[in-house]
Amino acid sequence: MNVTESSQMYLETILVLSKKGPVRSIDIANEMEFSRPTISIAIHNLQKEGYLKIAEDGTILLEPSGQEIAETIYERHTTLTEIFKLIGVKEEIASDDACKIEHDLSPETFTAIKKAYKKYKKYLNTK
Repeated sequence: MNVTESSQMYLETILVLSKKGPVRSIDIANEMEFSRPTISIAIHNLQKEGYLKIAEDGTILLEPSGQEIAETIYERHTTLTEIFKLIGVKEEIASDDACKIEHDLSPETFTAIKKAYKKYKKYLNTK
């Protein structure tokens, strides 16, 4: 995945917001606590790169390539957050820490972590 961490964050945010309804620039600005001009520039760049499109009514929609990146980052975030909570980290800290590392893990390392976590969960469910 050769997309910047910043772009990954925008795409992930759009994915999460889209689960609640249509997404507009103001929704992203509010969620990420960035200014509207900053969001506008980022959305324009992501659109130019083919990761999203803006519908006629102003809603922001992920293109398949943007959707794939967003889902990958979101899966990493949720999985890492679950693992951190499981080992005793408070939820807010677990989520913040997951956010810090979700972008830098290699696919190989994340796959290994996910596999170990699934084994551990399965083990816990048999006890």
